[in-house]
Order: sequence, then C-alpha cells, then structure tokens
Amino acid sequence: MKQVLVFSDIHMRSQGETIIGLDPFARFQQAMSHAIASYPEADHVVLLGDLTNSGKQAEYYRVQEVLADCPLPWSLIPGNHDNRDNIMAVFSGLPRTGQGHLQSVVDLGQDRLIMLDTLDGPPFRNDYHVGFLCPARMNWLKQVLAESGAQRINIFSHHPAFATGIRAMDKIPLKNGAELLALLAQHPTPTHIFSGHVHRTISGSANGQGFSMFKSTCHQTPLILRDGDESMSVAEPAAYGVVLLMDNVVVAHSEEFQHAIHDTTPQPEALPE
Repeated sequence: MKQVLVFSDIHMRSQGETIIGLDPFARFQQAMSHAIASYPEADHVVLLGDLTNSGKQAEYYRVQEVLADCPLPWSLIPGNHDNRDNIMAVFSGLPRTGQGHLQSVVDLGQDRLIMLDTLDGPPFRNDYHVGFLCPARMNWLKQVLAESGAQRINIFSHHPAFATGIRAMDKIPLKNGAELLALLAQHPTPTHIFSGHVHRTISGSANGQGFSMFKSTCHQTPLILRDGDESMSVAEPAAYGVVLLMDNVVVAHSEEFQHAIHDTTPQPEALPE
C-alpha cells in the first residue's frame, strides 16, 4: 500500500493578513505538523493548487517555510490564485514541461501520479478563476498516458473537470473538463481524479472516472446548491487528504486535523472478551 497526503487551497497570505479572520499560515503549519506526526510512513505529499491567495512571492516564501519541515518528497501544482512565474522564482528546480507548465509525474509502484497545471492564460489574474488545459498541456498528458503501460493512473488537478452541483463554483471549473474526461476514458487502466478548488469534501464519478475532492487547509465553501457568490466562505473545520493506494482499491480520507488536535475525549477501549 502507498500513501499520499494532499493539501489543497492553502491560500497563504503575507504576515499579519487573514481570510475571514483565519490565519492561513497557522492553519497550514498545523495541518502539515499533524500529517507528518500521524502518517510518517507516507510516500508522497501533493499541494493541490491555490498555494497563495494573491500570487505574491512573499506568500510563496511562507509556503516554503512550512515545507522546510516536511521530511517527505512533495510536488505542487498551481491554481487560479497562483502566479506561475513567482512559484518558479521561489521554488527553483521544479519539474516543468518544455512550455514552462508545472506538470510532472511521480511513480509509486503500480501507481502513476500525474500533476496537471490548470492555471489559465497569463501568470495571474485576480478576477479570473476558470481553469484550462491548453493543447500543449493536453499533448503532454497524452504522451505520459501512452508511456504508462499497465500502471494505475491518478490525476491531480486544482480545477475539477466536472460539475459539483454548487452553482457558484460550477461557473469557474476546468473549462475543457469534458476533453480531459474523454481522454482518460480511452486509457486501458483505471483512473482516479483528485481535485481541490471548491473547498469541500466531495466524491463521485464523471464519465466513468472516479473523483475525490478535498477541503481547504484554511476556509471552506458553504454547501449552497442554489445560485450564489463563489467568494462566500465559512470557518468550517479545515482538513487535508490521506489517499491510500491499495491493490484494486483507491481510498481517499478527509482528515479534519483541528478536531484531532483539540479532541480531549477519552480514547475508545477494546471490549473485554
């Protein structure tokens, strides 16, 4: 069995800045510390986009500060709140495609982890949140899939390639998600998609592909299915993902680390025989 820890929508801000009164740095640091202590045997860590709130280099340095204490290998991809150029300036040496996109592959035995860069257009636009996989990125993915053989495919993308029923967030998805799902459906081995962006724990299937979505390590989106504002946020418990890659089974757990840290209730005891 392989384990992958997933941290999504960190939304790091500069020192002293908060989001709805929450400190993204403290939340991410708590999440990472809890994950390392609880799952030291994990094989890989994925940061699933929206690493920062404004794409500033100062914000990426604060993400880097937390990652400095992570003993596990990690990968990151950008989201709509990120600046690709500033990511590369702070995290030098990141794997990227020939066109400069932050896409990469990690092999864990029978499983292949494929990181997709869904940041659309120029490096950063604070008023534009839709994702896109341009032809160059799609061609890169086609080549990686062709080289994957019998490996099980695990796709990591910030933007979901499917609707969630939360109308406000469904207005800012991966705009060519149907193209991605069609490509994955052609692959001969099972695939699973892991996404963030919506700030909720969601699971299901789309065009035959299973998917799992994770909460933010900071603030969450309320479950409002009617029309609303995608900027609405609530201080529901934060979480990170614990993905278990087993024989013929992919499991995605949501670890609400704040409950685990602050829970002082007695631990359960085994029943007497």
